[in-house]
Amino acid sequence: MLLIITASNGKNLELALHLASMAAPMDCPTQVLDLTELDLPLYTPQAHAHAQGTPATVEDLAARFRAADTFFFCAPEYNGSIPPTLTNAVAWLSVSTDDFRELFNTKPVAIATHSGGGGSKLLVALRLMLGHLGCNVIGRELLTSPKRPLNDESAVAILEQLAGA
Repeated sequence: MLLIITASNGKNLELALHLASMAAPMDCPTQVLDLTELDLPLYTPQAHAHAQGTPATVEDLAARFRAADTFFFCAPEYNGSIPPTLTNAVAWLSVSTDDFRELFNTKPVAIATHSGGGGSKLLVALRLMLGHLGCNVIGRELLTSPKRPLNDESAVAILEQLAGA
């Protein structure tokens, strides 16, 4: 199953939904996860300690990540890096199991952004973070903007690579 994760309810959510529609004819089971819809508390060590375990929202999120064979992250560039919604989700996921890489290790991942700015700094930051978590981030990536529309051929090639992984 391909899990398309978006950290925005704007253009990156539109991109994620478009990618999911492109994956449908490939007979690739796909789910879109909008992190902005989750009621995740802000991760801090104190919040983790006060939660007396892992919050149910985080357990549900971890189950969705565990069930996925591949990931496609669609996120906006936020102050030249990863948006807080995604950073917060990964922070919770990284402390929700005994092995912080369990949900990510060896899973093929693609990355994309729709950015009003450059977007390239986000892609570098995502590649670094996801690689550290043990993902196999594929070489191709998608960078779209108001002046640079999505290249459907590139998107299909990336989806085919994930589907074949």
